[in-house]
Amino acid sequence: MRLKTAAALALTAALAACGDSHTPTKLWEATGFQNPESALADTASGTIYVSNVAGGPADRDGNGYISKLSLDGKVTAEKWVTGLDSPKGLALTGGKLYVADLDKLVEIDVGSGAIVTKHEAAGAKILNDVAVDGEGRVYTSDWPGNAIWRLEGGTFEKWLESDKLANPNGLLVEGDKLIVAAWGAMEADFSTKTPGHLLTVSLADKTIADLGNGKPIGNLDGLEPFDADSYLVTDWVAGKVFQITRAGDAKELLSLGQGSADLGYIPATRTAIIPLMVAGKVVAYKF
Repeated sequence: MRLKTAAALALTAALAACGDSHTPTKLWEATGFQNPESALADTASGTIYVSNVAGGPADRDGNGYISKLSLDGKVTAEKWVTGLDSPKGLALTGGKLYVADLDKLVEIDVGSGAIVTKHEAAGAKILNDVAVDGEGRVYTSDWPGNAIWRLEGGTFEKWLESDKLANPNGLLVEGDKLIVAAWGAMEADFSTKTPGHLLTVSLADKTIADLGNGKPIGNLDGLEPFDADSYLVTDWVAGKVFQITRAGDAKELLSLGQGSADLGYIPATRTAIIPLMVAGKVVAYKF
């Protein structure tokens, strides 16, 4: 009995020395970026794409660019694509990288790095995140404009506009629904009286609903599926990373500082890649 107790105490001490198994482990940190806003991992090519705003969120200055990294955080092309204004959300489909850039959805050929076309969104304020459905249709959130735009068959048009979207930021297509990470109803200085939470939008009839209990969580930005029952979501202002369940309950997993933006996630290795806009860094954590 004493031997078993001693063994148990030794095991407990060893586990304590290793740290909590549920605590995310920092894998790497890459520096030298200019307001990095979105990270997207393509495991097939071993590439991470990072959008660099390189200025203010609404600046039309041509200073924005896309960087390329390896999966272990080494910068392979600092300025792979240049001449953008304020690039933010990224999505990859059909050999093309789609980039939300103020009032344009920029289409880039990933093989050559050439800009194929720029889809104009006349009247859009600040296009933010990008998501693709199973039919190859591309959705883009207009953050201050309380709208979602959609590219289908070469036509880019406003698909949905509603104050119920509560300043939509992150987007994720899940089956027949669009999951939306809402910032919360925004004042002129981007502050909110009531923080945002996750919403769902029916792709069939555009019905908007709360995901789960609808409790306020934060000024939500990046959104990725975490497991069968929850999502990884960043809060830009508070600098936190949350796990939010389908019931709408939030658990803080990380606190990284203001500017934690549109994260990428690799399910096979449970690795989150998080741009830190204010710090000019991109960090990777294993869960």
